[in-house]
Amino acid sequence: MDLATVWFLLIAFFWAGYLVLEGFDFGVGMLLPFTAKNADERGQAIRTFGPVWDANEVWLIVAGASMFAAFPYWYAAMFSAMYLPLTLLLVALIVRVLAIEWRVKLDDARWKRRCDITLVISSYVAPFAVALALTNVVRGIPLDADSNFSGTLLDLFNPYALTGALAVLAVYALHGATFLGLRSTGAVRDRAQRIAIRIWPVATVLGGGFGIWTLAGTGGYDAGVSPVAVGALAVAAGALLVAGAAVVRRREAIAFGATVVTILGVGVLLFAQLWPNVLPSTDVAAGTVSVANGSSSPYTLQVMTWVAVTIVPLVLLYQGWSYWVFRHRVQADGFEKAKSPLQALEQRRAAED
Repeated sequence: MDLATVWFLLIAFFWAGYLVLEGFDFGVGMLLPFTAKNADERGQAIRTFGPVWDANEVWLIVAGASMFAAFPYWYAAMFSAMYLPLTLLLVALIVRVLAIEWRVKLDDARWKRRCDITLVISSYVAPFAVALALTNVVRGIPLDADSNFSGTLLDLFNPYALTGALAVLAVYALHGATFLGLRSTGAVRDRAQRIAIRIWPVATVLGGGFGIWTLAGTGGYDAGVSPVAVGALAVAAGALLVAGAAVVRRREAIAFGATVVTILGVGVLLFAQLWPNVLPSTDVAAGTVSVANGSSSPYTLQVMTWVAVTIVPLVLLYQGWSYWVFRHRVQADGFEKAKSPLQALEQRRAAED
């Protein structure tokens, strides 16, 4: 296996990790008006992902940086063609960060309400933009013989990409509901469980339809059907069925784990169906950017590999540790009296003892 293929797999891994980890962040934000009915409950819901959301976004940065360094032609063609959706994603992420961080800076009900509304809107916009970009990468976009974008903005809003974006929003809502049911207590937890039951059929229909459409053919080029993609779709569909059974039986950990597997399966499906291309052209075949013609020099890939071997395991260990530290359920009160999340955990342990 050459290094270009290794880095294609690593980039797929980074994107899949981002979709899973940031997915429940977005899902909780999307469901905020339905799961939390007052400022305290909204604060409780936000604190379920408060200690980890910034680490989750690192996966997006690493995925983009890896594309830039390992496949510069892929990065250049994709970001120039999808400038508006990716700019929309960037703005949504910035606004979302401000809403999370500034919400507690002013003890005013109206201020918190405005921040919460901003968080909800950005939690819909950001995953929609991500899905629009990734689905168009898999489907292919109009590229000329020099791999320059030869289409228009409307080409990106095609039926396949829009279906994929809606499917992602539905699955993320289910993912967020199962996460919130696992990490919260009281009324927020109960509402999240009820919403998960209602969302599951919608996520199943949209997700299943999008997966079948992906295998059936997504663009103007002969992509064929990858056996790995077929297996990934089967795993994702099976996990989605398990999630439905688990939310009905209130098995929160199993439901959340099943949605994680579902999203991972979708990520594998997309990148397996994309291989051996990284950005297909629906205009002329010569414009297609592939793993072979879009990668950096072997020396660059070698240096990147050594850096990744050194740093990535440390990052994974640190993030795993942070999730372990903040594994407890979040209550509606008590946190504001602590100066830090760690102090809040210490206070809770003391109260339990």
